[in-house]
Amino acid sequence: MRHRKTGRKLGRNPKHQRALLRSLATALILTEGEVLDERNKPAHPGRIITTLQKAKEVRPFLERCITIACRALPYLEAAEKLEPNEPRHTEAWRAWRSSPQWAEWCRTMAPVVAARRRILQLLGNKQAVRILFDTIAPRMVDRPGGYTRILRLAKPRRGDSGPRAILEFVGTHDRKRKKAPKPSFEPLASEPKAPKAPPPTPESPPPAETPTAS
Repeated sequence: MRHRKTGRKLGRNPKHQRALLRSLATALILTEGEVLDERNKPAHPGRIITTLQKAKEVRPFLERCITIACRALPYLEAAEKLEPNEPRHTEAWRAWRSSPQWAEWCRTMAPVVAARRRILQLLGNKQAVRILFDTIAPRMVDRPGGYTRILRLAKPRRGDSGPRAILEFVGTHDRKRKKAPKPSFEPLASEPKAPKAPPPTPESPPPAETPTAS
């Protein structure tokens, strides 16, 4: 009996369930990064195809990671303003390290480091964490949630006929509805205009008859 236990088992034990969610979320994030080998280049960046049940289960896990990264972005922007422009291990950089601005930078970067460590604990992939903070989170920072969408496919999976679905990021493959143009009753410029009929002229009265002598 599963009293007060939400989520799908997916035919796996708890450790295998967490590994599956971590693998699917990492695979979707890595499609947004740069690929050095053309053979491993994804066909559609920001999109993976999996079963419908797995997509519904990994979606809240992935959006939780994106939310953690989005909340840390303001602290990261504030810390970048406190960093010096000089390269590391120079005299100006060493002077900055010994100034009070260094302590302020450390306090500002503390939430960012905590967020990175938390996401690394959830995903277990440093490259995915880097892509999440550099590419995905800045694009989703203005959204209050709903960073992904699930689109069910018509054809099931071959072999076991499992229902398949597309899990993708919002904003990458958006479908824009095109409104039909309003009908215009005016003639186009290329069409010749019909000549206007002349206005009707008032008819002249018939001539009066003159009386004839009998």
